[in-house]
Amino acid sequence: MLLKIVLSSLLPVLSLSCKENVTSIESCEANPSEAQPITIARAPAIYRHRTDYGVDVSWPMHYPWLSQHDNDPTTIPIPEESEDVKIEPLDRKDIYSRYMEGCYDRYDQHTCEMHEKERVAQCLRQPQSMVNYTEYGYVKIRTPEKLFRLIKNFWDQNRHNASIEKWNYGNSYTNHWDSPNLMLSHDNDTLIGGGVDLTDKIYFAAENIIQDWTSKDLVTSSVYGIRIYEEGAILATHVDRLPLVSSAIINVDQDVDEPWPLEVIGRDGKAHNVTMLPGDMVLYESHSLLHGRPFPLQGRFMANIFIHYAPSDTILGRPPYVIEDSLEDRDRAKQYGDIQGSNNEDGSTKAHYAARELNLEKLETIAEYNKPMLFKQDNNGWSPLYEAIRAESLTLVMFLLYHGEDVFKTNSYDETPFDLAEYYEFNLIADLLARIVFETRLGLNTLAGMCIE
Repeated sequence: MLLKIVLSSLLPVLSLSCKENVTSIESCEANPSEAQPITIARAPAIYRHRTDYGVDVSWPMHYPWLSQHDNDPTTIPIPEESEDVKIEPLDRKDIYSRYMEGCYDRYDQHTCEMHEKERVAQCLRQPQSMVNYTEYGYVKIRTPEKLFRLIKNFWDQNRHNASIEKWNYGNSYTNHWDSPNLMLSHDNDTLIGGGVDLTDKIYFAAENIIQDWTSKDLVTSSVYGIRIYEEGAILATHVDRLPLVSSAIINVDQDVDEPWPLEVIGRDGKAHNVTMLPGDMVLYESHSLLHGRPFPLQGRFMANIFIHYAPSDTILGRPPYVIEDSLEDRDRAKQYGDIQGSNNEDGSTKAHYAARELNLEKLETIAEYNKPMLFKQDNNGWSPLYEAIRAESLTLVMFLLYHGEDVFKTNSYDETPFDLAEYYEFNLIADLLARIVFETRLGLNTLAGMCIE
């Protein structure tokens, strides 16, 4: 079968330079020549003058109760255009009490309070223990069209097949006892277009965006969703479990009566309410940024998908995103011992694994959605081309060369691809590589007329 060779990668390099002096959200450009307007995200109408409060006001974050000191609306300057609008305090005690009573009724008080204790402890421990990779910790952009179309097509074809999301006993992160969340799993191969292939496409297509934002090489941690929140849903403020580090939320679809903001506690210590429309993508450092949706959803539903990555570099003794001798580092040492492994410690990417497994279909997907991954080298300097040679796959070698792999590349031992093929006595591959080296030096293009079957 003739393989379609894609000569350019899906995603352009994004310029994610954040705007300064923005009241509620640092909106960014997806393209310098097409600057997006700055969006001032607002809380629900009755709270719209209260976007400058801090922790423990809208939801317990550092203590298992709500603060009293920041609920007085008379201390907040009112914009001139809103002088006649009634201002109400953020008095959330009754809402939180009813929330927890619902958990007690569904499960039991002891287990619910244990979950809350751990959520608050994590909110205290993790942010001060994490390495941050961006200045603000979050930004809202538009999802690249091709990535959004992948997800939206899956949603449109399967949205009525969502099932109730299952939570662990006593979990208090959402009020699923009053407003059950639904789940439409992208990796469910019984759904139209669902399965591993869709998951890989989402992961590959989003990776470059977050890499450009964080300036870090990444490995995938998780792709999760599509989760559907319904009328009255609340998401408790939290930080994500590790290794969910550099993340994205994509709003797939919604039917709401008013915006349902993502509340993040910025690095200025204040709450910032980020509104989203279908196609919006919020990048955020979910391991260290307190985030949630503490105001009940007003409307029918909101559907989101979540994509998570972690840095791929390795530090002996701890993950690279955990600060040495921090609370989290000491806690992990107690739980897991002194030596902590990080993701893919040998530096391998999914392209390396695909080459090892002779999985040409996955390499084609990578070529379409994250082409630079085809050329990445692991800790020994091996790119997927070296893996293809070791697997004695002439087809994969030709495929990678056709996509632009450098035949003169060397690994950490100063070995070229030709050296490796010669070492293994894979004569057909060695002859091909020798020919390409020779003709490249003569200024010829050996691969121009090559047909890969």
